[in-house]
Amino acid sequence: MTASNPLHDESTTAHLDSTAHLMNRISSQLASQLSLVSRDGRRRPDAPALVVVAHGSRDPRALSTVRALLDKVRAQRPGLPVHLGHIELNEPLLPDTLAALDTDRAILVPLLLSRGYHVKRDIPEMAAEARVHARVAPALGPHPLLVEALYARLVEAGWRTRMDEPTRRRTAVVLAAAGSRDPESKLDTSQTAHLLANRLGVPVIPAYATTASPTVADALRTLSARGRTRVAIASCFTAPGRFATESAQAAPWMASAPLGTHPAMARLLLHRYDQMLNTRVTTAQELASA
Repeated sequence: MTASNPLHDESTTAHLDSTAHLMNRISSQLASQLSLVSRDGRRRPDAPALVVVAHGSRDPRALSTVRALLDKVRAQRPGLPVHLGHIELNEPLLPDTLAALDTDRAILVPLLLSRGYHVKRDIPEMAAEARVHARVAPALGPHPLLVEALYARLVEAGWRTRMDEPTRRRTAVVLAAAGSRDPESKLDTSQTAHLLANRLGVPVIPAYATTASPTVADALRTLSARGRTRVAIASCFTAPGRFATESAQAAPWMASAPLGTHPAMARLLLHRYDQMLNTRVTTAQELASA
């Protein structure tokens, strides 16, 4: 944008925004229609229900955020039955959601950002005990749509999309995540950090609020020792809560908000759902008995 012609630039931006919005709507509607057709061209039976599986939190903001995110999913895919189930702490619990479904098929998409015990054991075991035929999708991350949401939240917090080279050499990001004892969870978070670093053009170190290492404080000390004095916290959390709050409070410069209801998160949930429609994968019952 130049100062010499601000009106032209604003109108151009508005046009681009409206075009992007239109393309997103077209893509969503096309995906909805394609999901009804099998690869041999025959119409599928009624689509399985989408059950988004959240962890659950004692923070009331988490439940309201997740419900708002599901509303965005429904808006992007009208007609698709979308339900919510929790692993713990909040109602409805996943077994209750599955018991109440008025269909015999469901695809469970974890609202979790990496692999771990919940994705690999808890959710499949709950699904295996249900009367419905349930398939469990992968965790949401790593994925470019997750990075899109992380990047957007940083920009909202004040991240400058352009910076000179001296500033860039002083800048870095700590990707703050919940943490897990599962080594595959750390691999996923590290891959997300790598993708985000490529997008930002600065180092991104993964760190954890609990269980795993390094901690957020450790990562900040490491970056400071490397001369990175301008460090942002990227909140790799789906909703507000204790871990997100504590991580943000440690930020020496800025901290982004949790991913929450960003449109890319809704698109990512639907992407995982569509993957399960179009790929032969192990069922929840098979996973639980493995």
